[in-house]
Amino acid sequence: MQQAKEKKGFNAARFMGRVRAWFSKPANVILLIFFISLIFLTLYPLLSLLTETVTIHTGREARAAQETAGSLSLYHFRRLFATSENDYSWIQFYQPFLNTLIVSLASSVIAILFGGIVAFLVTRTNLKYKKFISAVFTFPYIMPSWTLALFWETFFKNVNIGLKTSNGIMASVFHIFMPEWFVYGAFPIALVLGLHYAPFAYILIGGILRNMDANLEEAATILKTSRMRIIWRITLPIVKPAMLSTFLLVFASSMSAYSVPVFLGSPVRYYVLSTKMKSLMDSYPGQAYIIVGVMILFGVAILLLNQKVTNSRKQFTTVTGKSGQISKINLGKANRPIAIILVVILLLVAVVPLITFALESVIIKAGDYSLSNMTLDFWIGTGLDKRLDQGDSTGILLNPKVWNALGYSLGLAVTCALVAGTCGILVGYGVAKRRGSKLASWVNSLSFFPYLMPSLAFGAIYLAMSSSIPWLRGFLLLALVGSVKYLPFASRSGVNAMLQLSGEIEEAAVITGVPWWKRMLRVIFPIQKSSFLSGYLLPMVSCMRELSLFVLLVPTSNTILTTMLMQYSEKGWAQFGNAINLLIIIVVLLVNFIVNKLTGASIDKGVGG
Repeated sequence: MQQAKEKKGFNAARFMGRVRAWFSKPANVILLIFFISLIFLTLYPLLSLLTETVTIHTGREARAAQETAGSLSLYHFRRLFATSENDYSWIQFYQPFLNTLIVSLASSVIAILFGGIVAFLVTRTNLKYKKFISAVFTFPYIMPSWTLALFWETFFKNVNIGLKTSNGIMASVFHIFMPEWFVYGAFPIALVLGLHYAPFAYILIGGILRNMDANLEEAATILKTSRMRIIWRITLPIVKPAMLSTFLLVFASSMSAYSVPVFLGSPVRYYVLSTKMKSLMDSYPGQAYIIVGVMILFGVAILLLNQKVTNSRKQFTTVTGKSGQISKINLGKANRPIAIILVVILLLVAVVPLITFALESVIIKAGDYSLSNMTLDFWIGTGLDKRLDQGDSTGILLNPKVWNALGYSLGLAVTCALVAGTCGILVGYGVAKRRGSKLASWVNSLSFFPYLMPSLAFGAIYLAMSSSIPWLRGFLLLALVGSVKYLPFASRSGVNAMLQLSGEIEEAAVITGVPWWKRMLRVIFPIQKSSFLSGYLLPMVSCMRELSLFVLLVPTSNTILTTMLMQYSEKGWAQFGNAINLLIIIVVLLVNFIVNKLTGASIDKGVGG
């Protein structure tokens, strides 16, 4: 009896033995560290955000509320949601909210239609020029989203619309003046965002179509079912999960977009939630933080909806052990015309903008594209402020501010890539080794949570948190925000890579007494080098072209290249803005090309392709 009681009672030695055994496994230690860290880096900032929404801030906000700065109040909620005076609530929230929904829905439809159709043509037909089309189609995602926006404005703007605009290429060269709705507002914003996110649809839908079992279509063909009916009743239902996931993904990304609405909405006072939040941040930060909360709620709702949709059917079997041969549709005489149309569209989206930026960066007087009106002074000239009435005295290649911003941007991108990529590998290792445990599930969810937050909102949250942490400033703040924000891409790459590895590979090294760190460096990393490096590449490329995430956090507008570009564009120094835009694109493409050639890593692997 005494022995039985001792077994049932608490045994300190046995408990400490279990604790030591638990901590002796590297995966457990990694998961515990990241669980604690991610709670602080993701959930704690949310609590800071909630506090800011009910805090009266100094300056104009305290005077308008007629309350003491630092006190708690629901003034911001009443002011933003229920003020009818001068249509304040409609102008500051409800109209931008409606505009955001319209733009997000339209861009999602455009992305799915364009990306899905191209994916179908490349994977299920005998389309010509497939390799070129497939390679160039992901190009719009590699380029910053505002690249197309700036190109659209430069190409179609004219003096009849917008505020203080000049004639663009279409009006100056061809004397065609496009209407305002075509150049600025909902239509161009939705179109540009749809084209930018179309590669998501191409990658997700194309992957399913490429691996789909041909027996399904062959059986329908034997029954003499028409090709259109096969597509409608068999192909589309199979790609439905990918289509819905793409729709929700693009919707969430478009809802948080900031730079595209700034370029194509602000000239005609067409505001969405992100641009309205940025404008409110300087004068009424409490209301701006409420808009941040609304955007985050939508992100969480979209994730829950996506999970519900994809879990409604437990299995979408498209790959079987039979009939790997895919029956491709013969396009016949329409093959070459369709291929040429696609090539032209991709050239317009990917190549013509670069030519336009180069052209706009060398003209002296806007709207005049004659050779006599062109100069390289905006690149390598001096004394421009006196001779050409511009804001800087030297061209960008001779301007130390530009080189400092380029060095800062590269340093920030490399730091974020190293931190996010390394953490992504460690998270992937821990989640894969402890797959099915609650701790692994929590860490996996927390590591993906930053993706749900809009970039501008995420930056605003850390801005609020940094106000109570004096040492969290400058480069450290930017590096921390960038690393956490890009962790979802790196962790997904790490999890996928680790799940592909058999446990026997590491077990053999364990038996021989190889320590954990050496197993990671000498065994695991070399085997999955390409996938792991994709987890480093995507954060680096994304950070180099990022604007929304850092626009609220940089000490000055000359800190990084993207905010410097925004400053030039806002002040009307178009030549400098286009030159810096082209410089950013060249650097991003060069980094992507070099890493791809040296390591085999690529963007499409990083995003799940």
